[in-house]
Amino acid sequence: MSVSVRIPTILRTYTGGSAEVSGEGATLRDVLAKLDSDYPGIGARILDESGKIRRFVNVYVGEEDVRFAQGLDTPAPDGTQISIIPAVAGG
Repeated sequence: MSVSVRIPTILRTYTGGSAEVSGEGATLRDVLAKLDSDYPGIGARILDESGKIRRFVNVYVGEEDVRFAQGLDTPAPDGTQISIIPAVAGG
C-alpha cells in the first residue's frame, strides 16, 4: 500500500530536502521501517531505542494521532497521508 509521508523541516536532511516522500506498508510500523530503509537514520529520530515513538514526536495517520489509536500498529490505508510533527516547546 502506498502512502505519502510529510517530513518536518528538521528531518529533511535525511530525505534530500523533500518535504513529502512516498511510503509503503499496511501499518505505521511498516511504513516507518520502509522509510528508514529508504532514508537511513531517519527512523532513529522518530523511534527511541526500545522501538516506541519518541515522546517529543507526534505522528498522525490521516487526521488521527496514533497515540490515541493503535500506536505503531495503526493501519495505513492506501492513499493515506502520514504526518510526522516534532513537538514544540517554549514560552
